Amino acid sequence: MVRCNNEAKDVSSIIVLFGYPFRLNRVQYEMPLCDEESTSKTMNLLGDFSAPAEFFVTLGIFSFFYTMAALVFYLRFHRLYTEDKRFPLADFCVTVSFTFFWLVAAAAWGKGLTDVKGATRPSSLTVAMSVCHGEDAVCSAGATPSMGLVNLSVLFGFINFFLWAGNCWFVFKETPWHGQGQDQGQGPSPESTAEQGAVEKQ
Repeated sequence: MVRCNNEAKDVSSIIVLFGYPFRLNRVQYEMPLCDEESTSKTMNLLGDFSAPAEFFVTLGIFSFFYTMAALVFYLRFHRLYTEDKRFPLADFCVTVSFTFFWLVAAAAWGKGLTDVKGATRPSSLTVAMSVCHGEDAVCSAGATPSMGLVNLSVLFGFINFFLWAGNCWFVFKETPWHGQGQDQGQGPSPESTAEQGAVEKQ
C-alpha cells in the first residue's frame, strides 16, 4: 500500500502476480508516483528462479513416464525380465540415477523457493520502490504471498528421494550381483557336496 502525502493522490494498492516457472525478472507491476507530472512507473521483480523449478518439474514428468513403463514391463514381460539379466542391471542403474537426481532437484528447488520468498515478500518490494524512500509517500506492507503448495512440493521432492532410494534395494535383489553375493556367503550346499562325493566314489 502506498499513501501519497499529496491529498490529490489516492491510496494505491500494488498487486504483483507471479507463479511457475518463477522468472520474476519478467513480472511487471506499477509503482505509483506522488508527483503531479506522472501517475506510475513500470517496475520488475528481481531474480530468475526458473532453472531449479523447471528441473524439478521435468524430473517429476520423466519419473512418472519411467514408472509407468517399468510397471507395464514388470506385469507383461516378467519372464523376459527374469531370464535376461541385462534388464535388471539397466533397471538398477536407472533407479540409482533417479534417486540421485531427486536429491539434487529437491535441494535445488528448496534453495530456489527460499530465494523466491525473499524476492517477493512485501518488505523487499518496499526496498525496491524509490517512492517509498522519500518523504512524499508512506508505504506499508500488504499480504504476504501464500506459499503452502510450493512448500509441499519441496517436501514431496524429498519423499520421492526416499522412495526411490528404498526401491534401489528391491531392484538390486533382481540383479546378478545380489545372487553372487548370496552364493559366496553361503558356500556349497549339503546336496551339492553329497553329489560330489558320490561322483568321487564311482
